[in-house]
Amino acid sequence: MIQKLRGTNEKGFTLIELMIVIAIIGILAAIAIPNFISYRQRSYSSAANADAKNAYTAAQAYFIDHPNSTLSAVGDITGQAGFQQTEDVLVTIAGTQGSLTINTNHASSTKSFDVSPSGEITDQTK
Repeated sequence: MIQKLRGTNEKGFTLIELMIVIAIIGILAAIAIPNFISYRQRSYSSAANADAKNAYTAAQAYFIDHPNSTLSAVGDITGQAGFQQTEDVLVTIAGTQGSLTINTNHASSTKSFDVSPSGEITDQTK
């Protein structure tokens, strides 16, 4: 059938074959792109959640060495307690050992995470 459309000496693809290939690529892209965006959003949220856990652990390690001090910036736990902030994740930390508050969110995500003084992490969807 396709040979009848092409003729005897012509080589290459017919317009119908090209249109079918483009349609298949379009269908695959329509399926893949939303999934890719969803995966990226979840990875951003995971990075912010991991930084919340790590900041809390580093703050507790800092309070072991400095029990009566007050944290007011991430830099307080970066050097002495070994906390490494993930790129594009904003971490705010404040308080003493009994009233510690930590908040993290990724610049490209819609979720933020709060850490209570007891270490409980809650998802604060914007």
